[in-house]
Amino acid sequence: MTRVVYVNGAYLPYAQAGVHAEDRGNQFGDAVYEVCEVLKGRLVDETRHLARLVRSLDELGIDLPMTTKALGRVMRESIRRNRVHEGLVYCQVSRGAAPRSFLFPGPDVPPTLIVLARRVGRAAAESQAAEGIAVKTMPDSRWGRVDIKTVMLLPSVIAKEAARAEGAKEAWFVDKDGRVTEGGSSNAWIIDAQGHLITRQADEGILRGITRDVLIELAARRGLVVVERAFTVAEAYAAREAFVTSATNLVMPVVRIDGRAIGNGHPGSFAVDLRRQFHSAAEIAAA
Repeated sequence: MTRVVYVNGAYLPYAQAGVHAEDRGNQFGDAVYEVCEVLKGRLVDETRHLARLVRSLDELGIDLPMTTKALGRVMRESIRRNRVHEGLVYCQVSRGAAPRSFLFPGPDVPPTLIVLARRVGRAAAESQAAEGIAVKTMPDSRWGRVDIKTVMLLPSVIAKEAARAEGAKEAWFVDKDGRVTEGGSSNAWIIDAQGHLITRQADEGILRGITRDVLIELAARRGLVVVERAFTVAEAYAAREAFVTSATNLVMPVVRIDGRAIGNGHPGSFAVDLRRQFHSAAEIAAA
């Protein structure tokens, strides 16, 4: 578990780590975050994750409280202090703490920065990938700028809980036109009869996943065709394979959607191979 959490310049014991009661991340969801995989004590795709963090902050007009180079050092120190060999690092930046008001506070209010590192064993994920997961589709009720990685995750929380109640691991959001946008915490993919990898284009309707981008590069390297477009639920039901991607799932095969078997109901060869090869295309930072 997490033993030490970085909060605004201090490494604090987990039980003592906290932010102000009027932090805008708490009261308004006025904050953004990133999650990086840790593999053998090293950060995976750090450069891309920090670039996306900066983009999210820029879109909301929040300052990064330190340089990305300094933040990288904090992330590594958090890994070291928590003795994480395999797991994740979570970074969150809010607009800061100020008396509650819908209007932004003045420039004298500094952002709040939280960094924590946590061990997550790979054995359970590998076992799950060997069996594949089920997903449940449901209407997309989120705000219109999910391309910004904010902490406003209540629709995803509700959707994933509804999926769990039906024995599914993930929820797939569906827009008003019946097209899949993305998962509650992942990007959604299908593979059609021709072997084409299909995933929604990176517009304001999805978060442009780092794992998604790396996988597109890996697919190109392997001579696979990636088509970036929206696909319907009906196409997903008829797909040869399906899978999701995220920093914590990597490439996770999907074997059932809304209770319907996909393909032969087992993890497909494309997803299995892409999962196996993923880290060969990812950036693995120095310890």
